[in-house]
Amino acid sequence: MDNIRSYKPMVSSVSQVQVLLIGAVGAGKSSFFNSINSVFRGHVTSQAIAGSSTTSLTTQFRTYSVKSGREGKPLPIILCDTMGLEESTGAGLDIDDISCILKGHLPDRYQFNPSAPLQSEASSYRKCPRLKDKIHCVAYVMDACKISIMATKVQEKLDAIRRKVNLMGIPQLVLLTKVDEACPLVMKDVRNVYQSGYIKEMMQEASGQLGVPLSCIVPVKNYSEELELDTNTDILLLSAIIQMLRFADNYFDEISDKFSNIETKE
Repeated sequence: MDNIRSYKPMVSSVSQVQVLLIGAVGAGKSSFFNSINSVFRGHVTSQAIAGSSTTSLTTQFRTYSVKSGREGKPLPIILCDTMGLEESTGAGLDIDDISCILKGHLPDRYQFNPSAPLQSEASSYRKCPRLKDKIHCVAYVMDACKISIMATKVQEKLDAIRRKVNLMGIPQLVLLTKVDEACPLVMKDVRNVYQSGYIKEMMQEASGQLGVPLSCIVPVKNYSEELELDTNTDILLLSAIIQMLRFADNYFDEISDKFSNIETKE
């Protein structure tokens, strides 16, 4: 927690790292934010709308800043929540909206319209986003119980998004959620997560499906039905945030290198 509180982005114009959460409906994007918020509040809390539904409960683009304690300072990370990916065309998150989000054009509380992506003429469109408005890391949120049965259409949408993210040079990782529901060994004790052969298989499957290295897959357990915090659950959640900050550092490194190359050429 101290490492996260004291983290400072490597670029002076950015005070908070922006991490975009992308995943199928019900994968646990909003629950992840609520869980991180709970760890730093010191008790289980729920701010983002989360629950089980066949269609996305998140209908707006939301940027959530986590505070350290009830009246504490905002942490140096913002979690950006999107509509869930859905099977049918014209439902869930639109692939074209992803580009706008990555480039920093979408404002907080932008209302998604699955049948029509955001137009640059819209009044809420941020025409000249700065580095602090852009996405610095993308986290794909995947339900460990559903990786093997992921719908083809959702897989295709994820592939299309991954290609866009790759082109922009934004680091990517995978949050593997619901590891306790997927494996009885982890249900018994969350500390068994890295000893579970089944969870390792799911991590390998996620790695194959998204084309990211195994080292970029972070298993987590969100708070969903618990009333009290659990240290071992917190450790997994905080490890995920630390990975996000490290990945964002890589992004800022790349940007610094680009700028120094341009200056050298000039």
